[in-house]
Amino acid sequence: MQPVSLVSALVLFTLVVSGWYHPSWAQSTAVIEVAKFSSGTVGQAMPEGWKLLTFKKIPTHTSYEVVKDGGEVVVKAVSQSSASGLTKEVRIDPKEYPVVRWRWKIDHVLNGSDVALKSGDDFPARLYVTFAYDPDKVSFGKKLKFKAGQALFGDIPIAALNYIWETKTPVGTIVENAYTDFAKMVVVESGTQKVGMWVDEERNIYEDYKRAFGEEPPMINGVAIMTDTDNTKEQATAYYGDIVFQKLEKASSR
Repeated sequence: MQPVSLVSALVLFTLVVSGWYHPSWAQSTAVIEVAKFSSGTVGQAMPEGWKLLTFKKIPTHTSYEVVKDGGEVVVKAVSQSSASGLTKEVRIDPKEYPVVRWRWKIDHVLNGSDVALKSGDDFPARLYVTFAYDPDKVSFGKKLKFKAGQALFGDIPIAALNYIWETKTPVGTIVENAYTDFAKMVVVESGTQKVGMWVDEERNIYEDYKRAFGEEPPMINGVAIMTDTDNTKEQATAYYGDIVFQKLEKASSR
């Protein structure tokens, strides 16, 4: 996103949550359907239960719409030198539901995308998973950073895993976000080999969090999708399918 202070960069990952609970998130089944885009109404700009995430310093927003693609209802994102996302508040125990599965498709990769650079912090497709503050599961140093950010921005997530489709970085790479160590970037697709194809993804969030942050993950409190090109000034189109969280015994780890 645009060059701003380290703490301000947290705005990107601020899926503000208040502990709001919905019966559909009850963790008594093997699967939690976080995004049932396939049941949406074609032509809707906002899938039911989701909210628009925008940034004060970025006036041009990515457009989102519920469309039909290949006979299935999905969310289409179009970015023209823009950035915004769609977010949903959740409350999920990553130890009980460690596996996230989703589908996505992109039209092309970005020439200027580079996970290591602030100027390259644009991706045709992203899936965010954010985590709530739990003092019992956070190191002392991270507690201090969190308190500083909280004083400025209020209720913010303690951490975020950012699953991305990059241009050249090898799949499986996990690196610190170019703006803040509160977020880690996980490359799940890279390059042009699967461009134009629907790709099914599966990640073990519990294991990814431990590898990325070196500690036990707290509760998951938010999920978001985003297509952005505000830094590279390019154009991107992406499609997002349903997103579910599963118990490990019902899905293979990755």
